[in-house]
Amino acid sequence: MSTKTDKIDRLAELTARSETSTGASLWVEAFRRLRSSKMAIIGACVIALFVVLAIVGPWLAPYSAEAQTWRNEVFRNQGIFVGPRADNWFGLDHLGRDEFSRFLVGARQTLLVGVVATLLGFTVGALLGGLSGAALTLGGRIGRRVDTVVMRFIDMMLALPSLLLAVSVAAVLGQSLTTVMIAVGVVQIPIFARLLRGAMLAQGGSDYVLAARALGVRRRRIVFSQILPNSLSPVIVQATLCLATAIIEAAALSYLGLGNPDPAVPEWGVMLAQSQEFFDAAPMLAVYPALGIIITALGFTLLGEAMREALDPKLRS
Repeated sequence: MSTKTDKIDRLAELTARSETSTGASLWVEAFRRLRSSKMAIIGACVIALFVVLAIVGPWLAPYSAEAQTWRNEVFRNQGIFVGPRADNWFGLDHLGRDEFSRFLVGARQTLLVGVVATLLGFTVGALLGGLSGAALTLGGRIGRRVDTVVMRFIDMMLALPSLLLAVSVAAVLGQSLTTVMIAVGVVQIPIFARLLRGAMLAQGGSDYVLAARALGVRRRRIVFSQILPNSLSPVIVQATLCLATAIIEAAALSYLGLGNPDPAVPEWGVMLAQSQEFFDAAPMLAVYPALGIIITALGFTLLGEAMREALDPKLRS
């Protein structure tokens, strides 16, 4: 847990230093650095391709993703499968369905799970982190107590391994796609909460805050109109990284059988789970969804890491 919290606190600290060390806008300078970063460009291109694929994929699919049109050509009990050919670019799965069509349609389900889970974690985490940071910044006995209660709860969540926590939540709520979204979102709540709280505390010592206090501006107004908005940048950066984690964890839950109960609905994690039984006879059924998950997560990771480096004042010229 210490390594995870150290990274979160470091990002909050770097962002606060970046905003006070230069008169230029933080995001303007970060964007300038990103434009010259090969890592950021590659990550952005991968993400753009994935988003476009998720949006238009179902219309590009040459066949129905659920239709078992070529079932009489596949004999899974005998290990006889149909590989890539002119009519089926990725071959057929164990039920005679077009694998390429299922791959395209599954991209939308994978993106939906990742985005919704990250938004859930971001929203709840930002509420808890903002409450804790505002309470501590405003000061007073009540503020310190509120911060203590919230952060001890967050520390308890951080102490549990993320996948174990997600599996526990999914097991309690039952098997469904909504369960996967909630489970992955719950895992991300403490990350966003601690990051926003740390950023708000770091911003509390900034020059503009001291100037506002000297002018007699109320603390509550300073916190909610100045400190909180200026503390959101590291949280947005972390959201990019969490999208990659959300996609991987959602695929892991689907692989464990905690995802969508309807196996006919394509999703990369479900496709990966269904292919494990036939890996010896048709290994490519596992390779296609696995590559989709890996490349997509890599794209979000590259862009997120590039944004993190763009916020680091030590790397500024």
